[in-house]
Amino acid sequence: MPKQTSHTPLAASELEKAFTPADYENTLYKQWEESGIFEAHPEDKGTAYSIMFPPPNVTGTLHLGHALTFTLQDILIRWQRGKGANVLWQPGTDHAGIATQMVVERALDKEGINRKELGRPRFIERVWEWKNEYGGTIIKQLRRLGASADWTRERFTMDAGLSRAVRKVFVQLHKEGLIYRDRRLVNWDPVFRSAISDLEVDNKETKGSMWYIRYPLESGAHITIATTRPETMLGDVAVAVNPEDERYQAFIGQKVILPLTGRSIPIVADEHSDPEKGTGAVKITPAHDFNDFEVGKRHNLPAPTILDEGACIWLDEVRGEFIQHDGISDLEFVHSLEGLHRDEARKKIIARLEAMEWLEKIEPHTLQVPTAERGGAVVEPRLTLQWYCDAPKLAQPAVDAVKNGAMSFEPRQWENTFFAWMRELQPWCISRQLWWGHQIPAWYGSDGKTYVAESAEEAQQQAGPSVSLTQDEDVLDTWFSSALWPFTTLGWPDKTEALEFYYPTSTLVTGFDIIFFWVSRMMMMGLHFMGKVPFQKILIHGLVRDEKGQKMSKSRGNGIDPLDLIAEYGADATRLAIAAGAGLGRDIKLGRGKVEEHRAFITKLWNASRFLQMNGVKPHLEFNPAKVQSTLARWIVEEARKAVVQADAALEASRFDDYTRCCYQFVWNIFCDWFVEFSKPVFRSGGAEAEELKAAAAYVLGVILQMMHPVIPFVTATLWQKLGYHGASIVGHWPTIPERKEAHAAADEVNWVVRLISEVRTVRAEMNVPPSQKAPLLLRDASAQTIERAQSWKAAIDQMARASEVTVLTNEPPKMAAQIILDEATIFMPLEGVIDLEAEKTRLNKEIARLESEIGKVEKKLSNENFVARAKAEVVQENRERLETFLHELKKQKTALSRIS
Repeated sequence: MPKQTSHTPLAASELEKAFTPADYENTLYKQWEESGIFEAHPEDKGTAYSIMFPPPNVTGTLHLGHALTFTLQDILIRWQRGKGANVLWQPGTDHAGIATQMVVERALDKEGINRKELGRPRFIERVWEWKNEYGGTIIKQLRRLGASADWTRERFTMDAGLSRAVRKVFVQLHKEGLIYRDRRLVNWDPVFRSAISDLEVDNKETKGSMWYIRYPLESGAHITIATTRPETMLGDVAVAVNPEDERYQAFIGQKVILPLTGRSIPIVADEHSDPEKGTGAVKITPAHDFNDFEVGKRHNLPAPTILDEGACIWLDEVRGEFIQHDGISDLEFVHSLEGLHRDEARKKIIARLEAMEWLEKIEPHTLQVPTAERGGAVVEPRLTLQWYCDAPKLAQPAVDAVKNGAMSFEPRQWENTFFAWMRELQPWCISRQLWWGHQIPAWYGSDGKTYVAESAEEAQQQAGPSVSLTQDEDVLDTWFSSALWPFTTLGWPDKTEALEFYYPTSTLVTGFDIIFFWVSRMMMMGLHFMGKVPFQKILIHGLVRDEKGQKMSKSRGNGIDPLDLIAEYGADATRLAIAAGAGLGRDIKLGRGKVEEHRAFITKLWNASRFLQMNGVKPHLEFNPAKVQSTLARWIVEEARKAVVQADAALEASRFDDYTRCCYQFVWNIFCDWFVEFSKPVFRSGGAEAEELKAAAAYVLGVILQMMHPVIPFVTATLWQKLGYHGASIVGHWPTIPERKEAHAAADEVNWVVRLISEVRTVRAEMNVPPSQKAPLLLRDASAQTIERAQSWKAAIDQMARASEVTVLTNEPPKMAAQIILDEATIFMPLEGVIDLEAEKTRLNKEIARLESEIGKVEKKLSNENFVARAKAEVVQENRERLETFLHELKKQKTALSRIS
């Protein structure tokens, strides 16, 4: 059971003039955490609702991507907790193999210590020391964001329980033939000297060269190939041409002599060769290019490696095939390359080819260079012996589960991306040549056999006492342990109450970039080991971009630290701005201006609450919304009910932008701008109606605080406490308001008044009527109900619409008057003597001409195909938005002119 809160409900206290987030955030969060209100208890009542953290790297600090992901998750968690679900938000961090090892190695470098000199056991100790001292940074920062996770259950992918689960999974998959060793091409980081995943590779556009090299045929002619990597020609095993390329039909089946080394290699026909690129003839080096590797398999070609672990020339696998050909090969030169780094070897090879007249030409060329995300080394495709998991076989149940609806993507279009990735799935390389991580539970025996077991003792039992064993030094890919996250964090392989109750989890919230690397692998492992999907809904959000829609980057200088936003504007304003832009299937535009705008909303809510408090508004436990009598009270309760229904539906559909929009519109437009203003004269009048309205105001304000608590938890909790609402904490509350049919008539009446005042305000703004200048409102063709409403609400209309009078028109309408159509009635606002009508017509005509000119310029630009094709996407979008703004303004100005013409 949750711990009892140590603080009792606070008596109402006076609100300060302004809400200062820093004065409340830490104190409130500490109260929440100490009370145990975030803790999950499977034995408690309520339907299970669970979300797993996408575990951030233990080396990480909070960035805007995290702020987006965790804000959306926290909204869902707080919403479901308020609705009475038995909620678990499972937190934790990932050990992040290569990233963490890099951080610790850099720290050792500063001490003048080499990892290999230190030795593996002591190095692992140093990593754990670093993790214990610095690894909790991002967890502390998530608390600042307001994340209401069950921190008592925090897990780490290298803790004892998860490590045991990882070993069990590896052993079982190996027994089933789904884990095996194979020699395949991998992404190789020559600095870390380890295989890395595709996700850890950034393709950077780089200005380089295309070298055109003549390869002599044995028949005496030559064929020219184009390459961006001349240094790998030492490992060439073929030249490929397209079978449809007429230029090379006669060459297919012939052999060329490889310059410098003198080896004879065949010319093969393969569709990999593109006749439109380079010369249409390409060199094939299977051990150093992913496409070439596939060509090599199709044609049964050898795959010699000519670069070592550090990307230096290594000739052991080709040395025996060198042949001296005068004028073609230079074996002494080739041997001199041994041990040179690939970049230095490239320069020497180009110079030697040019000297021997085998270099035809060099052209500038822009290419995508794969670089390691961590460290920035140029990644080398390399043929190595690694451990693999049979991902294609494990993927089929996951594909079926999405097809039959057991798991769904939102937005749905990501399902097509998922299916496309699954169709192209390759065996998953799960071994890494690192020290930090889950060491592979495989032992190599002195008898030449491999023993896979959950422990050294178990492996020794398999091998027998006479066999000496050495454990594989590699560790598992970080994604292997995180693929088990949804069930291992809940106690698997033990049968725990939490695992039974909270698995499968309800919703996964993550970015699209790890659907393949993490999401799909959790599907595979969950279905294989639990027999159930790991989550029911996969909510995919976009990227956070700047206010102009550009990707944030250091080079552009447009990046924003969410911690700076929290420090300057508060966690609530930051969360609200994020959620307001989080529409399904689109990126979020965020900047300081957006956060400041949403801080203004929080200020508006605070000021309205303070005004109500100063006017004697306070919560009444006995208040019954179904029994209110006054029209205004019935109206605001009904509007609140509709807002709650809309907010609930928006969150059910994972439409965070719609949720914040309906909350924003109700609070700012309806509650603050209309209800509070309508209430002022009633409050001043005193009596029973005023007391009922005060109670209704307190009730609806409480509804607002509960409805918006998931997105702005700190200010809502502060107001909840200071205004004296029942219950020690707002956490765990979500409003429900019963529908009352008789409230609809009240809603219709007040909404009619709102529409009338709004229309009058619009006309006054369009006509430039000074605020101090009052004008009469004349009703024609008005029904008895309309006339009654106008008279009943005359005081509010006079004050808020600046009306000198509201009367029924009994004769011809004045000539110089603006017209408003409101339902069956026509409302005239005489303007003669109020404004200079001729001057106003001149101004409007001038503004219309200006807008039409601007529209013409932008339309001309957007109709230019070259502009649309070549300009940056954000520039094109900016022009489209300008056009939309101009058209909207033009319509307004023409409407204004028509009112007085």
